[in-house]
Amino acid sequence: MLFLIYINDLPFSINKFADTILFADDTSIVISNTNPEDFKNTVNTVMTEIMDWFQSNLLTLNFNKTTFLQFLTTQNKASKIQITVSNSINTNITSTKFLGLTIDNSLSWNDHIALLTSKLNKASYAIRAVKPYMYSDVLRTIYFSYVHSVISYGIIFWGNSHFSTNIFKIQKRIIRTFNEYW
Repeated sequence: MLFLIYINDLPFSINKFADTILFADDTSIVISNTNPEDFKNTVNTVMTEIMDWFQSNLLTLNFNKTTFLQFLTTQNKASKIQITVSNSINTNITSTKFLGLTIDNSLSWNDHIALLTSKLNKASYAIRAVKPYMYSDVLRTIYFSYVHSVISYGIIFWGNSHFSTNIFKIQKRIIRTFNEYW
């Protein structure tokens, strides 16, 4: 609670240049500009303002956990931006984890779905391995705990991706293992 009160005024120091999203101990800054040169200038201005805020509040920014993701469309190219603050360099990345979702710079959800595929294949194996030893109610609980919950989280974002068909094929394969029970 004290941390939230402490960091609550951070958005006011940069609200002229960017939007800030605070969630628990995670802070995201959204900067949008169609002009690449103005975009670079705004990024540098925001970083300067943030570093000033950190210094005035006796805090330090952990550059090992700080990432810079530039969203792209098919029509625009990535701007080569290197953010250098306090002798630390932060360059563009192509994907990052945000609140349990892996977001890539083109919003294709390919990286997120690859992680889900791995997770669901492990769950599928585990369910097949315990199936002979479990009652149908227990298998149903396992399904909803390990499969349905994973698929449901964030499906509103990644569910329409053309990569998502792989996830639903795995889900069907898992459900088929319960065929004689359900």
